[in-house]
Amino acid sequence: MRVRRFELRLIAVALVICWSVAAGLVLLAYRPGGPFDLIVGFLAMSPVAIAVTGVIWPPVARGDLAFPATVWLGILALLCLVPSIAGVVTQLTSFGSRTLLPSFEAAYPWLIALLATSLFSGFGVARRLDDGAAPRHRRLVTGTTIAVLVTVVASVAFAAVAVANDTALRDTPAGTSRFGPTVGADQPPLCDAPLAAGASARLTLHLDATVDLRPIGTVELTGLRVGDDFRWLAYVATDRQLGRYGSARIAGSAWEVAPGRDWQRADPTAIAGESVDAQALAVALSSDYRATAEDRGIEVIEGARARRCRIAVDGPTFDAAFPEVAWLVGSADLHRWRGQLDYWVFLDGELGQVAGSANGEASGIVPAALNGTIDVRLTATERGRDPVVYPPSP
Repeated sequence: MRVRRFELRLIAVALVICWSVAAGLVLLAYRPGGPFDLIVGFLAMSPVAIAVTGVIWPPVARGDLAFPATVWLGILALLCLVPSIAGVVTQLTSFGSRTLLPSFEAAYPWLIALLATSLFSGFGVARRLDDGAAPRHRRLVTGTTIAVLVTVVASVAFAAVAVANDTALRDTPAGTSRFGPTVGADQPPLCDAPLAAGASARLTLHLDATVDLRPIGTVELTGLRVGDDFRWLAYVATDRQLGRYGSARIAGSAWEVAPGRDWQRADPTAIAGESVDAQALAVALSSDYRATAEDRGIEVIEGARARRCRIAVDGPTFDAAFPEVAWLVGSADLHRWRGQLDYWVFLDGELGQVAGSANGEASGIVPAALNGTIDVRLTATERGRDPVVYPPSP
């Protein structure tokens, strides 16, 4: 019995650590702003108290079925928590969104983790209340009742304040945003509605790749597109390439730059598909792909409201949408790769941001490697303004 108690306490400690990390992210790092910002952060700490209860009174269970079931209950909570925390970190560092609960799809892993944690701790409280003397079915009912009540109170309180805070932020839009209009239609267009690239856009593209969790390179691209004309520079640092690359197309003429040489004239057909955001839209975000997109809810990115949508893509589509991937993987075959892309549709019905990843077998990239992953983030800001794309100087 002491060994089982110790093992269950270890699971409870792991839950305390995970919930503490999640609460710390909301309280210290997330901070979306708004009138209830601080209250949201403090309410995010309530699951920590629930998990601590499981450390004090672990849900010790006898029997060949009850004990493994209790262990798996704690593991289920951890399996939901860890990727959810990773998602928050990614959202903070890459996506730029400060919306806590954009949709039920984004919230339900947290709800499952909270319910599993409450059940884990509730069974321990139920055992403590009757000092282990009551029949097992009575403790099961008592623990479940406690868990459901605690889950409902904690989740409703947090969701109510978080949604109220998000609503207050949306109702007080920023004066301007580089991501798009801050006033206009009540809601951004739906995921499968017509989607366009801006008449012009300031572009940034970040790519990074790992093979068997080992970084193999990054690509940092910045540029400008006006209609069909564009000009960008990319700084590539990978196991295969190192240096500055660039591409430009202006009024039917084309230029390229590569390490060791300056801008030179190029065949316009050779740089087809290098318009960055327009290429991603044409290849991966066509109406056929977006017909089955998952609606992830409304978010606020730097003051601009946007609908976040998600689609699944295969390796060849990912590669064609972002040709810069070749600097990371060379001529490796990606046809067995799978991934997903999130895209944000802003109030003007234009594409403002794309983020996602693809992964698959990596033996074609690094011999004897198992798995490779490529992450991407593309932003198209200051859309529709009147910039000028100047031809490069030789």
